Amino acid sequence: MSNPLQPGSLTGKRVLVTGSSRGVGADTVRYFAEAGARVAINFRNKEARAVKLANSIIEAGGSAITVGADLTDADSVVAMFETIKSEFGGLDILVLNASGGMESGVAEDYAMVLNRDAQVSALNDALPLLGEGSRVVFVTSHQAHFIRTTPTMPEYEPVAKSKRAGEDALRERIPELEKAGIGFVVVSGDMIEGTITATLLNRMNPGAIEERKKAAGKLYNVAEFAAEVASAAVEPVPGDNTRLVGDVSDFTPES
Repeated sequence: MSNPLQPGSLTGKRVLVTGSSRGVGADTVRYFAEAGARVAINFRNKEARAVKLANSIIEAGGSAITVGADLTDADSVVAMFETIKSEFGGLDILVLNASGGMESGVAEDYAMVLNRDAQVSALNDALPLLGEGSRVVFVTSHQAHFIRTTPTMPEYEPVAKSKRAGEDALRERIPELEKAGIGFVVVSGDMIEGTITATLLNRMNPGAIEERKKAAGKLYNVAEFAAEVASAAVEPVPGDNTRLVGDVSDFTPES
């Protein structure tokens, strides 16, 4: 997948992508770095992957740091933004990509804590670093974005509802963000081939992703969807603050 961003187009910009040691987050970071941005790679427990990614960016002539933080741990999130302030002085792009809730052994309310509460807290802690002209991008799925009007797989429903709750909570902040000159956009896509979510869904419901692929006709891969996320961080914000990626004909718009 070629980089959707022009070389040098983000020179001098400072970027944080949460949950970016692998998957969509990692490829999004690569696109930003290749366009000249200074990038912060956030990880929860995949430090080795984050360091490997940062080293590859630096070896290619880019600028990258790693910042460990569990978004559900308030102290570690505060420490993450303190590190970014110290290293970068501020932020121009914040991509809220980290999510979860299908992992085994987590608390019953973990999905809501991570996908709603932690997203809002991360935004609150980031606000002092975001100036006029900066942008916040929230990454979600069609299964979550349209959950109030289109049912999804039972195994994914708790995550979908929590991510929609997170989206709603963040959207409530749009007037405040716009007043400060901060852009906000939601990027929503179908299930993404090659992600940990797709892997876990297939494990819980064998064949689920293949069935979704047949129904949709095409599912984006990690690199393709990451390109949409990166583009959303720099292109004009849609009037409804939503960038819908791919075909949404299987999903019923909210009335």
